[in-house]
Amino acid sequence: MQSISYGSWKSPITSDLIVAKSIGLSEVRLDGNDTYWLELRPEEAGRSVVVRDGVDVTPPPFDVRTRVHEYGGGAWTVAEGVLFFSHDADRRLYKLNSGGSPVPLTPEGAWRYADGLIDAQRQQWIGVREDHTVSGREPVNTIVSISLNGPPHSGRVLASGHDFYSTPRLSPDGRWLAFLAWDHPRMPWMGTTLYTVALAADGTPAEPVATADGEKESIFQPEWLSDSSALIFVSDRTNWWNLYRHSLADAQTVPLAPMEAEFGRPQWVFGMSSYAFAGPGRLVCSYISQGLGRLATLDLASGRLTAIESPYTDFSSICARGDRVAFRAGSAMSPASIVRLDLKSGETEVLKQASTTDPDVARYITEVLPIEYPTAGKRTAFGLFYPAHSPDYQAPEGEKPPLLVKVHGGPTSAASSTLDLRTQYWTSRGISVLDVNYGGSTGYGREYRERLNGAWGIVDVEDCIRGARHLAGQGLVDGTRCVITGGSAGGYTVLAALTFDGYFRGGASHYGVSDLGALATDTHKFESRYLDSLIGLYPERADLYRERSPISHVERLSAPVIFFQGDEDRVVPPSQTELMVNALRQKGVPVGYLLFSGEQHGFRKAGNIKRALDAELYFYAVNVFRIGLQF
Repeated sequence: MQSISYGSWKSPITSDLIVAKSIGLSEVRLDGNDTYWLELRPEEAGRSVVVRDGVDVTPPPFDVRTRVHEYGGGAWTVAEGVLFFSHDADRRLYKLNSGGSPVPLTPEGAWRYADGLIDAQRQQWIGVREDHTVSGREPVNTIVSISLNGPPHSGRVLASGHDFYSTPRLSPDGRWLAFLAWDHPRMPWMGTTLYTVALAADGTPAEPVATADGEKESIFQPEWLSDSSALIFVSDRTNWWNLYRHSLADAQTVPLAPMEAEFGRPQWVFGMSSYAFAGPGRLVCSYISQGLGRLATLDLASGRLTAIESPYTDFSSICARGDRVAFRAGSAMSPASIVRLDLKSGETEVLKQASTTDPDVARYITEVLPIEYPTAGKRTAFGLFYPAHSPDYQAPEGEKPPLLVKVHGGPTSAASSTLDLRTQYWTSRGISVLDVNYGGSTGYGREYRERLNGAWGIVDVEDCIRGARHLAGQGLVDGTRCVITGGSAGGYTVLAALTFDGYFRGGASHYGVSDLGALATDTHKFESRYLDSLIGLYPERADLYRERSPISHVERLSAPVIFFQGDEDRVVPPSQTELMVNALRQKGVPVGYLLFSGEQHGFRKAGNIKRALDAELYFYAVNVFRIGLQF
């Protein structure tokens, strides 16, 4: 092994490898004997493609994506071999028969569609529509039905009056529709209401009935029993997102397998599922305990939860038909994968992996170490620690590695334990990584999520600093060479940490927030009232917004920062980033700024992902670590 300083190691995990060998995998579906999933392909300019058992279904140039709530998800569904999907370029809903060409079901116009299902009895698509037809007005969200056989139509409204809708679910007998709704200023992980509505033979809805009123309760993923007599759903009414059954006959709701674990997820996107029916009286479900995912079956009659042995620690998009189960999964040593499982035999099959597992590359992958550490208020925070590692190099005796602290977005989200080559890009070069699950993250109960209420820019910053200090105190990293990076809300935490505390020596903001007041007045509908809970009412507490905005205190920021931004970002407009960049340039602080054409909130194109990775490493090497690089 060569003796070279940490951070200077050469690695085969290059940005070229990452963009060439990595794709996004999501939204698994079962239809008959076929398994479908969605692939996001950076090398095709970020195009998303529906795939059936390894074969592309949607032809180019169609890009399967929706921008309902801006974050999208749930852009497609399949029924009896027929695909229904939203095309990103024109936002229209399309129908694609096997062997045919996509045919539009909706007209051209300012409508967006998501989270659909197929009502085979009435030959209609039922899902969420977001109406942008009136300029200058907040878009209107409804649940609509659209004929599968008629001329293009924008949709017949089935449910309206709330600010947001999601998860329409048709009962197996076709007589009932269940759905979730919520209103400003709540986000779906704060409070959602579960409705049921009776449907006439022609699909005309009666008045919706609130089955579970979630003023202060987050309800997630309602599903009907096979006999249409009851609903299963997830609720956090006891602090933890647990499973419940609600009977329509007597309106009684009972818990299923109550435990201190999270069966639900923050509903940032549509089309999410953490469980599925594996037969009439059994569920296959995933849940998070102590920050890691687990898979199990649940017998509905006895309430017995039986663990399924698995090498994975991160599960999503669970679907099932009898003993046949499919899902997306990953672990610290395994990339995100589409996995098929036979419950009877226990055998699994990996259908697709998100990134390379070449043996030569695998030698450079470091394992994740879940950590917990003391933080402010005598509380505990959590994180995933990835030590620097290479089979080719060692550092000079006594030297400690630099640390890159990663801050996830949201902020209501969580660090993933799934192998991410972008993390290994750093560790294989001799830079350790801490992915922080600060107070406000999911996976640890509602009380932990609510730590950030009124304290965004305080609790998250403190937990990131305490995590870095903890590792330095254990002798695992060099406390004088710590940097911080994050995207979106994580980018705000980066800028707040660099502005209001001098611990980190530099950082990177990927489409991050710098002006909270501007975010409150210039963002999209879904998040337009999010800051009410994280900061306070605006403009009533405009003083708090100024107090916690890095742009208002740029004189206090002296550490080098690099910014990455998409020019079509509607969540955090480029104007916010440019205000910060210009202010730092005037101060003479080392600053970098890369504006990517055609990118929105998050980067999808291979060239931009590559450039951002390499630019961030080079920026730290020159301005913080003062080391040479081997690309």
